[in-house]
Amino acid sequence: MGVVSDIERQLGRLRAHEEDDGMPDLRTSTMTHIVWCPPAWRAKARATLAGLLERHPARTIFLIPCPGSEAKIDSRVELKDFQLQGVSREVLSEVIEIRLRGPAAQHPGSIVLPLLVSDLPVFCRWRGEPDWGSVPLGEIIGVTDRLVVDSSEWREAPKAYACLVDLFDSVAVSDIAFSRTLPWRRRLADLWPGIKKIERLRVEGPRADAELVAGWLRSRLKRDIVLTRRDAPAVRAMWVDGEPVASPGELLNGSELLSAELDRFGRDPVYEAAVRAVVARK
Repeated sequence: MGVVSDIERQLGRLRAHEEDDGMPDLRTSTMTHIVWCPPAWRAKARATLAGLLERHPARTIFLIPCPGSEAKIDSRVELKDFQLQGVSREVLSEVIEIRLRGPAAQHPGSIVLPLLVSDLPVFCRWRGEPDWGSVPLGEIIGVTDRLVVDSSEWREAPKAYACLVDLFDSVAVSDIAFSRTLPWRRRLADLWPGIKKIERLRVEGPRADAELVAGWLRSRLKRDIVLTRRDAPAVRAMWVDGEPVASPGELLNGSELLSAELDRFGRDPVYEAAVRAVVARK
């Protein structure tokens, strides 16, 4: 494929340049990290990557679907270098940015497959809400070991969780909205055994985060719980039957949350049960 050959040539030139500068470098990857990233999400995705590379050296492939009537593919390649603690040489990670224009965006699998690092896990961070049932989503799932989403980015949450449930048997799924609430869920668990009697949960925070915490409680306690919510950009407070829950303090940032998801392998039954509990109540 011409696109893949061109990317490999770009990588080869960059590697040769790094070798010529006299600095001993180490190229290493722990995974292939795919980022499905519509143009509106590119800046945030690149910022997250900047805080991620030192934790997870990887070949990162940005797939940027762009509108247009003509099928066209443009690519750009970078090498990112950084120092790992305890390693005397600089470490290089490869960042490949591919713009898929028009109809080319409908078949990302054929482009990604030859670029995967052999014998290493493949993770996809899908920015925004997926186009459920679409060919691009199906092709990405076909080459991915874990799909990482953030359902707080979706306009249709919690309605869209019903579509997400349909993917659970096809690919392991992580949701940063659920991971972000882990410190709060630990606070709720600390209320055991009294929390067994909870009737109402009130959350000040994003809809997805609140729905998933309520779903988690329903799935754990195996009964209904009423959720009320006041909107906020992040979870700021919770109340159990009117009583405030102690704040867990400082929370993880976006890079740290994604890093935690990239350390997970296999399905997450606790998350899946929480999502199913949300769907069952809608």
